[in-house]
Amino acid sequence: MKIASDKTKRWILTGQVQGVGFRPFVYRLATDLKLSGWVKNQLGQVEIVAHGNSKILDKFAKSLLDKAPSVAKPEIIVCESLEFVPDDSFQIIASEETKDALIHVPPDYAPCDDCLTEFNDPSDRRYLYPFINCTQCGPRFTIINSLPYDRPNTSMANFLLCPDCQAEYENPHDRRFHAEPVACPVCGPNIEFHNQTNAIHAAVQALQTGKIIAVKGIGGYHLMCDACNDEAVKNLRKLKPRLDKPLAVLFPDNLAILTACINLQHIQFLRDTMRPIVLVKSVKNSPLSKAIAPGLNEVGVMLPCSPLHFLLMDQVKGPLVATSANISGEPILTEASEVEQRLSHITSKFLHHNRPIVRPADDSVFRFIQNKQRPIRLGRGCSPLKLTLPFNLSKPTLAVGGQQKNTIALGWENQVVISAHIGDLGSPRSQMIFEQVITDLQRLYRVQAEQIIGDFHPYYNSSRWAEKTELPVHKVLHHHAHASAVVGEFYSPEPWLVFSWDGVGLGENNQLWGGESFYGTAGNWQRVATLRSFAPPGGDKVGYEPWRSALALCWEAGQTWSQNLPDYDLLHHAWQRKINCPATSAVGRLFDGAAALLGLVHNASFEGQGPMLLEAICKEAAAPIMLPINGDEILEIDWQPLIPMLLDSNKSISERSACFHNSLAVSLCHLAKIFRAKYGITRIGLSGGVFQNRVLSEQVFSLLETDGFQIFLGERLPCNDAGLSFGQIVEILFKNRDS
Repeated sequence: MKIASDKTKRWILTGQVQGVGFRPFVYRLATDLKLSGWVKNQLGQVEIVAHGNSKILDKFAKSLLDKAPSVAKPEIIVCESLEFVPDDSFQIIASEETKDALIHVPPDYAPCDDCLTEFNDPSDRRYLYPFINCTQCGPRFTIINSLPYDRPNTSMANFLLCPDCQAEYENPHDRRFHAEPVACPVCGPNIEFHNQTNAIHAAVQALQTGKIIAVKGIGGYHLMCDACNDEAVKNLRKLKPRLDKPLAVLFPDNLAILTACINLQHIQFLRDTMRPIVLVKSVKNSPLSKAIAPGLNEVGVMLPCSPLHFLLMDQVKGPLVATSANISGEPILTEASEVEQRLSHITSKFLHHNRPIVRPADDSVFRFIQNKQRPIRLGRGCSPLKLTLPFNLSKPTLAVGGQQKNTIALGWENQVVISAHIGDLGSPRSQMIFEQVITDLQRLYRVQAEQIIGDFHPYYNSSRWAEKTELPVHKVLHHHAHASAVVGEFYSPEPWLVFSWDGVGLGENNQLWGGESFYGTAGNWQRVATLRSFAPPGGDKVGYEPWRSALALCWEAGQTWSQNLPDYDLLHHAWQRKINCPATSAVGRLFDGAAALLGLVHNASFEGQGPMLLEAICKEAAAPIMLPINGDEILEIDWQPLIPMLLDSNKSISERSACFHNSLAVSLCHLAKIFRAKYGITRIGLSGGVFQNRVLSEQVFSLLETDGFQIFLGERLPCNDAGLSFGQIVEILFKNRDS
């Protein structure tokens, strides 16, 4: 019965409200409160109209946020009163498209507890079914062809629901109501392992006998082998080839096994719905092969991210290497025929399934620094990442990032979406995926870019691609983009001091920067400090041959370090004449040189190997060297006093590494205090891949916080080159606003 004092209200909600069971949650909540009205999707938004007592409506509105499904993140953007009275019942009505939608593309979720309970129940019809899911879990981003997120628009469209699944799908009181990937053994995807009757048993048997197998997951294939079998791990490294770069390890979700191998403080994050790879300290007497992460004191750990992985791990009952199935440096492979063709030199054993992967999504990687999880790589479970800008863009904008660790960003109005990790753009397949992601994001979000932003480096493949389009192209300096990324994530209008330390990036006047300090804010940076430059011989070879940086540092400092190099005299002659010896201020190259001088690495087999080894060996306390700060308009950290210390064999390698890290941290703090006295700044940003180094970053945090500074290091975005695309958009946003 309608009461005259009753009211009708309308809410529009945005945020993470698609593909998370939000409509059935609203339906159940409204019917429990005896409200009438409806709920419907509007392509990225949810509209709710409800009629009832005003106090009940207030309770309803509060519960929409407080009692939302665990993976939902709703935000009310409209709340208004209406004059009409809806029908007596509350209904879920069909999805509706609107022109100006705030689209949200849901990420992929790990299996929820309810599904795992059914998965392990012999009486349940989905017992041990490797594709069990509901509205609170399962694939999303990797199966969506188009929006709105309805089953016909996903790669599940060709799997016709059986009567039992159809009944669940249509029942608003069931947790599988409109769970778009819903399936069961009767009507859903299945797995195959070389036509074996029991595919999982055959795959497990192969793993237990030391074989390498490729396993299709949510966003692509993994290469797997027994992580405790030294011969199997070394064989995988040899065949991939991946000589030294650390390998991720997949553990069963079993507390007894986890506590034997990892630090317990990370378990909660490992069990997050994104199921990331988390870098954790290695422990003594670990059963893992020493070839998992040679020379390092951390291992990348992950837990099962899909029911198929749970099924596999329940039978293996031990840790497995789970590294991306790709040609090193390329995006992860997703197609059965392609993985069998391109990885035939590694394995002939493939655990396939027939649910198509619409787009690749590699595993996300995180590292705890200063007791907060910091992303190293955006991927499955946390991409696409949507961030809010402090102001509106003048027009839809595409930022194409850098050359390595590439991501792209699409911005419109005050929204930015950052893609999953694409990788190094040096191969044809990487370039193909790069272009596919650009097309894909614009199509999904129904935003067509009207301008492009790229890096100043003319030979980055991302920059070359941008120049070939017919759109206006804006260029942003590499390190300005780094600085603007941290400002964009932690926006505050007051001036910042940002330390942008990484490997080499192109700066002003074609200088090779990498140890820069900027004062100001996004779009208006003033370079106020740098690292003293040095000139390694060999040009582009320097990145993978740290001995070249070591030679240049010694020559600059007047020290001898010949290492019996056959071309020593020729190299020295070229260096003296500045032939193919471009000078750089990159802190990353300084780390490379230090690692070589300590004998940790001569030639690197992967980017960042020298700095990672240098950090891993740093286990002792050591007093810092007070490095000179020279210069006038642009101050300069002089690294020269570090060289005799690094060459001092009377000190342990660990002590020398600790002194190196501490000296750089103290120098950074010294600069911060100089510029606080000059400009009054208190906000310090840390950007660039060097700050992935926990030893350096935590020492910097300790020193600066003691001195009363506020320090910011990426928490949602990687501080490495994966954050460049977002920083490029922030930089142009502020430039256009101030112009």
